[in-house]
Amino acid sequence: MSERVATLGGPEHRGIDRRAFLVAIAGVGASAAAHAISAGTLGAEQQQPAANFAPMEQGAYRPTLRPDKPGATPVLSVEQRDALEHRIKCQCGCILDVYTCRTTDFSCQVSPAMHRDVLRLVAGGYDAQEILDAFVQTFGEVALTEPKKEGFNWAGYLAPGVAIATGAVVITMLLRRRGTEARVAAEVRAAAAPAGGAAVPGMSTDDLARLDRAMREDA
Repeated sequence: MSERVATLGGPEHRGIDRRAFLVAIAGVGASAAAHAISAGTLGAEQQQPAANFAPMEQGAYRPTLRPDKPGATPVLSVEQRDALEHRIKCQCGCILDVYTCRTTDFSCQVSPAMHRDVLRLVAGGYDAQEILDAFVQTFGEVALTEPKKEGFNWAGYLAPGVAIATGAVVITMLLRRRGTEARVAAEVRAAAAPAGGAAVPGMSTDDLARLDRAMREDA
């Protein structure tokens, strides 16, 4: 044992031992740095918010299928099909349409299944409105990103316009009333102090002052 220590401690081995020692330290440092980077990356990924805040209902899918039309030929282009999917709401519980959900949230299983139904219906010769009607028959009105413009659904389209128009009328009436009050106040003040400094018959100086102050406050 002593001979081995003496040999390793000789001049010919000191450089090798230091080199091995430095290499070992560098290896430990690189391993620690890699571990820190990996932990930081994992932490950042864990801190990123999920695409959908509502819990997904992966079992919400229900088939929307129709038999192919005789001699079926697709009547929708790829662009028209994608535009149609923007009008169909994904039923997984998110707030996205089928196209957006299936192309951005790859954890959803509902939007790809609904997309496959759209593909089958397009291949079966159905047009956009017929496909929308098919999804409404399966899921109800919640299948649409926008309600149909019929029946009580019109309220959702007309209410904002009615509210804006009503607000505009009210504001106009208030401005006109304010302008009328200001004009009357100016006329009263002018009558209370006619040219030449003559007093208004039946009114004292104090009455005129109170009237003028009240008119100014109302204006």
